[in-house]
Amino acid sequence: MTLDKELLTNLAEQHSTPLYVYDGDKIIECYRSLYQFIPYPKLKIHFAMKANYNFAILKMLNEAGTSLDTVSPAEVLLALKAGFSKDRIIYTANNMTENDVKNVHELGVLMNIGELSRLEKYGRDYPGSNVCIRFNPDVRDGEDVKLMTAGDMAKFGILLDQVDTVKAIAAKYNLKVVGLHEHTGSGLQRTESVFKSMKNLMSIATPENFPHLRFMDFGGGFKVPYRPDESRVDYVRMGAEIAELFTDFCKEYGRDLEMYFEPGKYIVAESGVLVVRVNTIKDNHGHLIAGTDSGFPQLIRPVLYNAYHHVRNLSNPDGTLKTYDVVGNICETGDYMAERRELPEIREGDLLAVENAGAYCYSMGGVYNLRPMPAEVLVRNGKPDLVRRRLSNQELIDNILSESL
Repeated sequence: MTLDKELLTNLAEQHSTPLYVYDGDKIIECYRSLYQFIPYPKLKIHFAMKANYNFAILKMLNEAGTSLDTVSPAEVLLALKAGFSKDRIIYTANNMTENDVKNVHELGVLMNIGELSRLEKYGRDYPGSNVCIRFNPDVRDGEDVKLMTAGDMAKFGILLDQVDTVKAIAAKYNLKVVGLHEHTGSGLQRTESVFKSMKNLMSIATPENFPHLRFMDFGGGFKVPYRPDESRVDYVRMGAEIAELFTDFCKEYGRDLEMYFEPGKYIVAESGVLVVRVNTIKDNHGHLIAGTDSGFPQLIRPVLYNAYHHVRNLSNPDGTLKTYDVVGNICETGDYMAERRELPEIREGDLLAVENAGAYCYSMGGVYNLRPMPAEVLVRNGKPDLVRRRLSNQELIDNILSESL
């Protein structure tokens, strides 16, 4: 493992804690593995930028040939700055404002629209444009209810039975539908959900409905193991079935289309570690609580999704096993990283590594309680580089004051 105990300890001493560290080689390995798993010649992988927008990681992925899935105008602008060409970016926001649409359209990035009313307004304002349509695949799956993006209760996508309305709007404004999109959820629990959602979208993707298709985008949500005893999905077998399904579909459609996927978590989650230092140990009548120098604004997934992140004791890996709550420094009862977790004895001053912190951790962070976000280090070929520094407390306040009227 590139991010071993010695390296993480040295980086924590050099850059202080809390500290995010990413294994760049692991990121590229995960990205390229998808092309090995899914043997379809016209496959294109779009990294879901919302998972981790670190600029150094984006530039690295651009050099590797990745495309991007973006969800805000600022993400599009940052992607362009990182070197991505507009033809390798898709804009898949929901509940877009007029300014959002105007800004992204003027940048020349393909719009992926998931609401009938927005499609109507887009056609009115930009007749004759190319467009991608996001449909709700009517398959509900994900590792938490808040991560399920399809089904009747979801806010995402146009219902499959509204395809005739989509066709009518497209015809009215001479919109060319060049892509169809769906997304089932994040951390899919059943591989069958991928096949079912693909089949549901392909059922409406006929030449009669959409004669100008260039691609179909089947979303992301590929599961990675967060727990040490969690089995890894057989992506070789899954990818072979995906390729077979789409190849058969293309024969019926009449020509070979491009197939897109847009993983975020799969590409970056396992690359990241958050290193924290233990400041206090409490023994509440046998209930041990290890208090650290980070908190949920810097690692929100356990609080938001009840997500599990494996924790290692870097400083005392061979200590006697004891059961701890690992908590943060924020004035909230729910501020925890791990609950009732068996770990080698934790002492004040010990360094802990919170694993699988490469996706939806820093990118979902904030400065609640006015604590600056951690610095970030990217390791490539064994060489660590500080790619984002931590603001000082004074710099954080100066930024706030500079934004004040």
